[in-house]
Amino acid sequence: MPANSDSLLDRFFSRFARRSIIVHAGFPAGYFAELLKQPGGGGHFRVDVRLAPSNPPSPMDWVIHKQILPLDLPLPLLIKVGEEDLYVRHLVQGKTAGHPSEILWMMDCIGERYHARLRRSAGTLLAERGMDVSDNRIDYDFYNEP
Repeated sequence: MPANSDSLLDRFFSRFARRSIIVHAGFPAGYFAELLKQPGGGGHFRVDVRLAPSNPPSPMDWVIHKQILPLDLPLPLLIKVGEEDLYVRHLVQGKTAGHPSEILWMMDCIGERYHARLRRSAGTLLAERGMDVSDNRIDYDFYNEP
């Protein structure tokens, strides 16, 4: 019998709260190697959506395939998991994924600069849109405030 959505969310948040996830459909050549060279770059969970979800779905599969992918944001995605919410930002700069060194900058301000925020509510995640999908600039002024 498949687990209900509340159970899937409970298991997802108990496992991934305070962590980060990169959702992708393959990386550009050299991207993964460069990601591993970055501070904390090996600490992101990575989910390749080209792989079919398990049946029944794991908590991660359910969140990614039923909650995140329907947002129709460009891949790869960076997700910061909070205690009861997710902040989602795509990593695309121009026509390809931005340099992995930018991920740390994005993580620092993802609570203010996100493409979508998903908040837990009654067995689902309610999505609210943030900045426009065409905007993925790094706001370096955010870090240089006195």
